[in-house]
Amino acid sequence: MPKIAVLYDAGQAILSTFDLDEVLQRILGIAHDYFHLRNVAILLLDKEAQQLYVRSQVGWDVGKDRIFLGATQGITGAAVSKKQPVYAPDVSQDPRYICAAQSTRSELAIPLMLRDEAVGVLDCQSDQLDHFDGETIELLTLFSTQASIALENARLYSLERRRARQLEAINTIAQQSTAVMELEELLTRVCSVIQKAFQVSQVSLLLREDGDLVMRAHHGELTACFPPASRFPVTQKPWTQVMASSGTVIEKDLSAAPESFRLFKESASRMSIPLISFGHTLGVLTLHSSKVNAFRASELQSLESVADICANSIQNAHYVERVKQLAYLDGLTGIFNRRFFELRIMEEIERARRYGTGMAVMMADIDQFKRLNDEFGHLLGDEVLRQVSSIFHQQVRKIDVVCRYGGEEFAVLLTQTNAEQALTVAEKLRKTVEQWQFPGVPRTITISAGVAAFPLHGKNRDELVRAADCGLYAAKQAGRNRVCLSNVAQSTASGN
Repeated sequence: MPKIAVLYDAGQAILSTFDLDEVLQRILGIAHDYFHLRNVAILLLDKEAQQLYVRSQVGWDVGKDRIFLGATQGITGAAVSKKQPVYAPDVSQDPRYICAAQSTRSELAIPLMLRDEAVGVLDCQSDQLDHFDGETIELLTLFSTQASIALENARLYSLERRRARQLEAINTIAQQSTAVMELEELLTRVCSVIQKAFQVSQVSLLLREDGDLVMRAHHGELTACFPPASRFPVTQKPWTQVMASSGTVIEKDLSAAPESFRLFKESASRMSIPLISFGHTLGVLTLHSSKVNAFRASELQSLESVADICANSIQNAHYVERVKQLAYLDGLTGIFNRRFFELRIMEEIERARRYGTGMAVMMADIDQFKRLNDEFGHLLGDEVLRQVSSIFHQQVRKIDVVCRYGGEEFAVLLTQTNAEQALTVAEKLRKTVEQWQFPGVPRTITISAGVAAFPLHGKNRDELVRAADCGLYAAKQAGRNRVCLSNVAQSTASGN
């Protein structure tokens, strides 16, 4: 009767909470205190991997609590397979024994059963030979039944809380996607919300650009193995598999993979979900964990819902960016217009001032353009404008900005460029235009250009543009079809 009373008290204690960690600690505490066990552990069964892993323990040797056992391995595996207690009165004589503590002499493994399914094992070990008598085994078996119910209640409660968090995250992401139209801000917020809601170590978003995947945002606690905005070829694993199949890829163990493959130094497992909108794969949402085998197929539905919302949000942000870009494009030539020039010149000056990298402005004009229109008509004049724009765009670097400043005049912002380098670029453009065969135009088309550099010719927008205009005026006065530096540079060079 006293033992039954102890069992009743123990059952009430473990059934009084829904917190899984607290339930586990109470089970271990009761087994340790009431049944006088030095070494006791709860191992849970991972059905997908068919492995037993230690969820909580007392008395095991250091490091042993991190082992994984096959579902049929050891005395604990035998209990799962048989769905009944397995007792080894002398572990030294039992070939199934796997050492968890050097002091262990006898071991009792009791399956934790839910209906007809084993969900784990209550593993009891003693430093005495044949420590467990029939009555103790029976009481521990009854206790394990109550422990199983408590674990299931805690698991269901934890699952519901997690689902509620995930649904809240999905709702938050959906709201963010309609409220935030700036792509960079959207990507950063989405990574942060997913990382917290799904309790993973790191979340990253890679978007497809010109045959590569570009890391556009990431958030979490892991150390990145790459610089910002790194590019990853879609032909490399695992991206080729994700992009080709348009399906989710779960990598259970990355611990032995090189850092370049893992992306984040401490990443041990990864889930990669394609971002698909209207049949087009825009990129990949990746979730990283510092633990091996951290992701389950059961989590796919919620995460794929999140990925779908992200994909549509990214598509919407792309549309908004495209509309904004159209507002900054010249309708005739397709290059940037003066409005965009005014925005970017301020940014480039500030960047050059902050980092001391320099920048330059080139103002160019098609020579005798009015005469060209009068001789050959405005349609051919428009075609010349388009082709000159195309020449400029193709001949400069991607980081440089070509704008139609007005009429037949162009402005080019040259990033990280000094006066001498800018003069070389302008001369290259002048020669290319001079040698170009313009269809329908029987004579040579030429340009004149003026160049000014920061800070040599000016330290703000007005000074730089005025200086470049002075250079353009000097080129016109000197006979056209030439490039001139600003008067400031000419004065300096002549020693005036």
